[in-house]
Amino acid sequence: MKNLLDLTGKVALVTGASSGLGVQFAKALAEQGADIAICARRLERLEAVKKDIEALGVKCFAYKCDVLKVDEIRAMVNAVEEHYGKIDILVNNAGVGDATPAADLPDETWRNVLGTNLDAVFYVAREVGKVMLKNGYGKIINVGSLHSEVVMSNTTWPVPAYAAAKGGVKMLTKALAVEWAKSGITVNAIGPAYFGSEMTNDILSTGGFDPVAAAYCPMGRAGREGELNGAVLYFASDASSYTTGQILYIDGGWTAI
Repeated sequence: MKNLLDLTGKVALVTGASSGLGVQFAKALAEQGADIAICARRLERLEAVKKDIEALGVKCFAYKCDVLKVDEIRAMVNAVEEHYGKIDILVNNAGVGDATPAADLPDETWRNVLGTNLDAVFYVAREVGKVMLKNGYGKIINVGSLHSEVVMSNTTWPVPAYAAAKGGVKMLTKALAVEWAKSGITVNAIGPAYFGSEMTNDILSTGGFDPVAAAYCPMGRAGREGELNGAVLYFASDASSYTTGQILYIDGGWTAI
C-alpha cells in the first residue's frame, strides 16, 4: 500500500525552527523524506538543529531571519528557492506568547504579539505563496492555537492579544485556502493546546497548569512531544489533497466543551 505520508523529493520550510515545536515539525518532515529549510533569529541554534536533521539522511538549509522584518522574509524565501529550486511545504510556526490582562496591555506588547503571530504569518505565506503559485503546487500549514477558538477564564491566564492573533490565523487560513484552491495549493492550520516549549515551559513547570487542565481539558493533561506530528504530516502530504481551509485542534478535547 502506498505510504500517503511519504515526502521524498519535497522541500519543506519551517519558521521558528531554532527550538521547541519548530524543531519537532522539521524533524517529523525530515523523517518522511523531505529536504528541510529552517529559519529563526538565532543562527547558532539553527546550526545545531541542522546537524540533527542532516543525521536523518536528508538535506537541511539554515537561514537567519526575523519574521517581523518583511525584507528579511523576502530574502529568506529567495535564498531557500535559490538553494533548492522550489518550496513545496511551509510550516508557518514562528510565534510568541503573552498573558497580559487587556486593561494593562501596553501598545508595544499588543503590536509585538499581533506582528509576530498574525502579520508575519501572512507575510511569510504571501512570499512563499508566490513560489508555490509559480510551480502550481504547495502545502501551507499555519500554526494557530486552541485560542483560535476559545479563550481562558479571567481567573487563569488572560490572552487578549494572543487570542486575537490566533483567531486571525484561523480566518487568514480560510481566506488563503479559498483564494489559492484552484492553483494547486492547500492552506490549513493546526490548533494545539498547551505543549512543552520555550513559550510554555514556565506555565507547565510550576504546577499551576494542572488544575487548569483538570477543569478545561477532558484528557486532563498537556500535549506530549510528537502528538502534533501526525496532523502536520497529514496537511503536508498528498493524504490531504482534498482538504483545505481547515483548522485541526489537537487539544485533548479542550474545544469540545
